[in-house]
Amino acid sequence: MSAHAELRGLGDSLIKPIFVILLAVTVAWLPVMGADQGADQSAGQITALIPAATRNAHAVRNKDGILWNDLLQTTTNGRLRAGLTDGSILSLGSNSQLIVVKHDVASQQTSLEIDYGKLRNRVVKITQPNGKFEVKTPNAVIGVIGTDFYVGYENDLTTVICYVGKVSVTPLGNAKIMRKSENVQAAAMLATLLPGQLVVIGTKIPPGGFLPEPEVIRASMEDTNVNPHVFVARPKVWIPILTGVIGGIGIGIAETHGGGSSATIPPPVVCNVASSRMSCQK
Repeated sequence: MSAHAELRGLGDSLIKPIFVILLAVTVAWLPVMGADQGADQSAGQITALIPAATRNAHAVRNKDGILWNDLLQTTTNGRLRAGLTDGSILSLGSNSQLIVVKHDVASQQTSLEIDYGKLRNRVVKITQPNGKFEVKTPNAVIGVIGTDFYVGYENDLTTVICYVGKVSVTPLGNAKIMRKSENVQAAAMLATLLPGQLVVIGTKIPPGGFLPEPEVIRASMEDTNVNPHVFVARPKVWIPILTGVIGGIGIGIAETHGGGSSATIPPPVVCNVASSRMSCQK
């Protein structure tokens, strides 16, 4: 055999082992690359909670991070608040389930899904041309530009309340608008809410009918407050505060219904207890 043939045979014998080694290295790096991609898809973190609450079926702690497609759940005794990366705030009430499908800060594309329960959303203003912030329930899609609003889904009914800003609500499937505030702009498949207005999406009116609007709005704010124990422990403090909030809501609704103009709904009072002193901020 010539020297040239020997060299060629040696080269062929080395190619296969080298290829196998390169393939093994590539496969070994794939999980790492996937982990890095997941790390880049951070959506925010838990900023306050009342146990019991879980993230992807595991107990969650304050300051835990949130990634795309994370499942957040609360039990009867649980509530949580999450701060998204763009500064938006989500307050999840008890007996609720939320999926943070997507939160892309650069493109301002956010998609949430609530399968059941109660969620308050304080959304930063969207400035990107194709930016959107959407919340989906089993029978409705809620879209905003930048606002403060509530979404609840119970007994096959989606309730949407606008506190500040402007909210659009689109029924899905065979659902339709079952109830709306007096001056809500609504077509067959779209309702636009201004501050102090609400809409209910579903297929049938509940047997007991609907509660009065002021009561529904007040309950929505209470049910998504992550510090309810403060109100129970300090009745002399929360009674005048709650009275003022309800009064503001009533005035806002009266103005909205009377002239159709935007009325400012005050945000719920959030109180923090430090030793024997308590501070409240709106």
